[in-house]
Amino acid sequence: MTQLSKTSRSRGWRKCNVTPEEINLRQVQRQELGARCRTIFERLRPQLIDNHYNWFIAIDAESENYLIDPKLEALLEQIRTRYTNPDAKLTIFRLNEIGACGTI
Repeated sequence: MTQLSKTSRSRGWRKCNVTPEEINLRQVQRQELGARCRTIFERLRPQLIDNHYNWFIAIDAESENYLIDPKLEALLEQIRTRYTNPDAKLTIFRLNEIGACGTI
């Protein structure tokens, strides 16, 4: 009878050595980016909401440029085409009263 060896297998997760300080720094950076984009969104929303209600909008906080599309998949494709830099950071909202797709 053959004996099966016990081996550990990865479940698709990679181990990474990220310190708690780095995690906190990244969280603060995400919150700051979100706040900057939210300010731009609030300024743009009155101009766009009537003609593009419930469309998706992606905002680049650095340039204040934005992309809109009624479908999320199409918006993501626009982002990939226009922003070839993988480090580009945009925030996506929905053009409605609260800027969200639903409630959690």
